This record gives sequence, structure tokens and C-alpha cells, in this order.
Amino acid sequence: MRRRWWFLGAAVLVLLGVAGPMVWVQTRGQHAVALDDAAPAPVAVVFGAGVRPDGRPSAYLRYRLEAAQQLYEAGTVSVLLVSGDNGRVGYDEPTVMADWLVDHGVPRDRVVLDYAGFSTHDTCVRAVEVFGVTEAVLVTQDYHLPRATYLCRAAGMDTQGVGVPARGAQWQRSVSYHLRELPASWKAWWDVTTNQSPTYPGPRETSVTDALRADG
Repeated sequence: MRRRWWFLGAAVLVLLGVAGPMVWVQTRGQHAVALDDAAPAPVAVVFGAGVRPDGRPSAYLRYRLEAAQQLYEAGTVSVLLVSGDNGRVGYDEPTVMADWLVDHGVPRDRVVLDYAGFSTHDTCVRAVEVFGVTEAVLVTQDYHLPRATYLCRAAGMDTQGVGVPARGAQWQRSVSYHLRELPASWKAWWDVTTNQSPTYPGPRETSVTDALRADG
């Protein structure tokens, strides 16, 4: 009987160690607003997502870009920081994102590119430490937004989040994206708890502050 209670206690501790951080991240990151309700902020941080082989943004990425475009056109934000993966030859999320925005009416000098946003954690930390962003609207899918909010706030950013639809993918892929948030949330908690550095900390850049200064 004693052994049974010991195993039960150990199982509960393991469950708390695994589930606790995930619940904490998802709970602490619940600060979404509707696009039309977003309060004015200097910058929108747009998180990268997949790019099609022909160089077009994936459906999920296009929804993020459309929301960012609307935030800019409404005057809610002045600068768009697009952050994504450019870690291999022939794959460049930030450039695809910037080109799409410019093609849809956003001035080129209003778009700043972060080529080393290899993860949500990297994007948030680099936005603060490399680009000097302290206040921003976060733009990503609604299922991803709690983790992004948690990480950016932990990095020192005052945020509000606009969650965009998660439609257009096959249902199997959509389910996998949602389920992936569980281990990803645990990793987010670990990265914050252990104060992990981004893959490329990088030197300080003034591109965001320069764009804001030019905006007057």
C-alpha cells in the first residue's frame, strides 16, 4: 500500500511539473483584443510563418500580414516589425512578409525586418534587446497568441495581442498546430525561467527607432 501511494505521489508531481508550466503560460498570456479595439502603439510585431515554394506567404502568414496592414492603415501602429526565419539558403520569411506588405500599400520605410526570428522566444527577446521595442501590438494566430504574449511580456515588452483566424490549413495540420502549443508552452516557460538567449542575440539596431523618428 505504501508503495502504491509513493508511485501515486510521484505521478502527481510529474504531472504538475509537466502540466503546471503549460497552464501558467497559457493563462498568463490571455490578453487578446479584437483588431478594431487595439489601442495605439508604436509598433506591431508580426510573427513569421510558412512560405510556399513559389515564394508566396502561406495562408496563416497572409492572415497575419493582412491584420498588420489594417493596423497600419487605421493609424493604430506606425511601424511593422516582421520577424521570421532566414536560416537557410532560399528560404526568407521576413523578405516575403515585407514584400507582401509593400505590395499592399505599406511604405517600405515603415517595415523593419528581423531575419533571426527563428522562434517565438527569439522574436520577442530580439524585438526588445536588438530593436528596442518596449510597446507593441502582437500579430499572430489566436492559438499562438497566449504563448507569444507571455514571452514578449517576459522579455520586457508592454503588449496587446491581435489574434487572427487559424483557417485555410487541412484539419489534420490545424489540429497539430494546436497540439504543438502544449510542449511549446512548456519550453516557453523553461526559456523564461532559465533566461535563455536568442539564437543570435545580435548587436543593437536602430531601424525601428529611426523609422519612428522619421514618422515624427
